[in-house]
Amino acid sequence: MITIQNRITAFAKLGDFLSQFSTDNIIKRDDIEHNEIFFDGFLHQIKIAQENNSWFTKDNVLFTLNSWSKSLTNSNLTTFTNSINLDIKSPKKVAIIMAGNIPLVGFHDFLSVLISGHSVVVKQSSSDKHLLPFLAKYLEYVEADFKGKITFTEEKLSDFDAVIATGSNNTARYFEYYFKNKPSIIRKSRNSVAVITGKETEEDFVKLSDDIFQYFGLGCRNVSKLFVPKGFDFDAFFTGMYAKKDIINNAKYANNYDYNKAVYLMSLFDLLENGFLMIKEDESYSSPIATVFYEYYDNEIDLKIKLYEDREKIQCIVAKDFIENEVEFGQTQHPNLTDFADGVNTLDFLSTI
Repeated sequence: MITIQNRITAFAKLGDFLSQFSTDNIIKRDDIEHNEIFFDGFLHQIKIAQENNSWFTKDNVLFTLNSWSKSLTNSNLTTFTNSINLDIKSPKKVAIIMAGNIPLVGFHDFLSVLISGHSVVVKQSSSDKHLLPFLAKYLEYVEADFKGKITFTEEKLSDFDAVIATGSNNTARYFEYYFKNKPSIIRKSRNSVAVITGKETEEDFVKLSDDIFQYFGLGCRNVSKLFVPKGFDFDAFFTGMYAKKDIINNAKYANNYDYNKAVYLMSLFDLLENGFLMIKEDESYSSPIATVFYEYYDNEIDLKIKLYEDREKIQCIVAKDFIENEVEFGQTQHPNLTDFADGVNTLDFLSTI
């Protein structure tokens, strides 16, 4: 059985490997273990991931890899594992059903299962199936005892003790029925919101553009809804969004923008738009691509009550000195290892199965 320190060391070495791939540059380093085997191959996997899913642009894939390289350090992983008692006497086989909305979206679950001492059976989304198996192979090279503990399957899941499944609200109902006799974490659709109070600076709105546009808005940590005070002037908001004007040069994004704009105009909805982003008054949390919904609020107390009542629909609340556990502007795509999806502590779950 691999010791917890060996598991931490293996993932930290994976973090070192990933540190070679960033949006600024890709530089092959001489001090990375097994680089002669894996570096060029991983460059190829990045290219294939882009070709397989046009939302997975090179910049978005590299942003993900760079984020994980910063998280996978000895210090961060030690803090992460020290947060719970992982003295697991009887390792289990944990199945993970992954979403495919953004690159490596299921990696945190993958990390959590393996670093807890369990074995993992991964069922990937067809939208994101190239990067993780390659990184798993790297882990097996730096820590041979991981061999036999990582399985990828495209078949119907069988022979597992617990499951972590992520999907839409519709698939979640299926998961809940299908896995009703197994310990499970079932994740449904969530969206992130920003609360605008009128105290924001120009820089805050520029940072908010990162929260809205990173990954084309496809992640659960992307802001898809604004809460704004009555009479709010959107000029400052649109000025901040202008930093991402080049997003319209992506053909798939532009097609979605044109399509959704046409639908809204034919439906005679009131819109504000700037050529690459539409905002629409709507009570829903989940907005289409190239669209952000907004809702007016009368007073902050009522809004805090609403956000609490709707907490099952919300992943992050971006705000400035407004509410407990808020996320700073520009930080939704930079979570810590202990920022568990849906607020469910995966390590706690894995320590009790």
